[in-house]
Amino acid sequence: MEAARQRIDGHVNPSPFVENASLSGIVGRPVHLKLELLQPSGSFKVRGVFSRILALSTQDREAGVVAVSGGNHGLAVASVARQLGLSAQVFMPHTAPVRSIDRIRRDDADLVLCEDVAQAFAEAEKASAKGRTYVHPFNDLDVMAGQATIGLEILDSGTPITDLFVSIGGGGLIGGVAAAIRSVRPDIRIWGVETNGADAMNRAFAAGRPVDMKITSIATTLGAPSVSDRSLALAQANVERVVVVPDAEAVRDMLVLLDEAKLLCEPAAACTLTAARMLANELPETARLGLVLCGGNVTLEELALWREKFSL
Repeated sequence: MEAARQRIDGHVNPSPFVENASLSGIVGRPVHLKLELLQPSGSFKVRGVFSRILALSTQDREAGVVAVSGGNHGLAVASVARQLGLSAQVFMPHTAPVRSIDRIRRDDADLVLCEDVAQAFAEAEKASAKGRTYVHPFNDLDVMAGQATIGLEILDSGTPITDLFVSIGGGGLIGGVAAAIRSVRPDIRIWGVETNGADAMNRAFAAGRPVDMKITSIATTLGAPSVSDRSLALAQANVERVVVVPDAEAVRDMLVLLDEAKLLCEPAAACTLTAARMLANELPETARLGLVLCGGNVTLEELALWREKFSL
């Protein structure tokens, strides 16, 4: 983790970790926000991507990289590859956000749209077999170590949190962050958060192994068709519970974050506030909560459509 922090130093800036009084009043416990939506390309993903690519040999970099994504990972791979002068190929489901598709193309990545995310993973594997380095979105130790730097920054801040809420897609973010936090502060409770229809980790917890699923949630950036053995093991070792929240409530809390914190977050980030509200009364009155706001790649048009869809 420290090696990853040194690798990405100068490429990724530490993000603010700030208390918000309005949200604290709503939740009933002090709430601190880790503002990863302010990172370049709009999410935490640049940490893991820089960590992975900067660890490659010159020969591997020259061969180019390949990735699969529901949105944010592809944005990060395309952006980092452009900055470092690498060739990048990105496979995404055709349902990925239009804004993400346009931005990836603007970064000159070779973007291939697939029928669904499962097909995107399969095509990325084929491209990797032809010589490109596969920058996996979550099942990669260098990527996880890059995401773990979020946890290191939270520890460095000295903020006395007792509970941290982290979104789960494939489990790389929570795996890295939880490992970093609990290696120093095992007393801090880590809560995973997913949305209905993008709850691969919750299903894996229930089955005791990764299981495949079809993504139906609007939170496409949480849309991994399954977690990995590695990310499941890390979550089982470090996570208190996985909380699954409805899409409608995640969108409701997008509006709350916009009104109260002036932050336009994705459903994948806003769902951490939903989970914190749901669990607040179960936590001690002395609890202090941290929310990792993982991304902000969403448009006002999408927000308006979701408000109409859920009658908010």
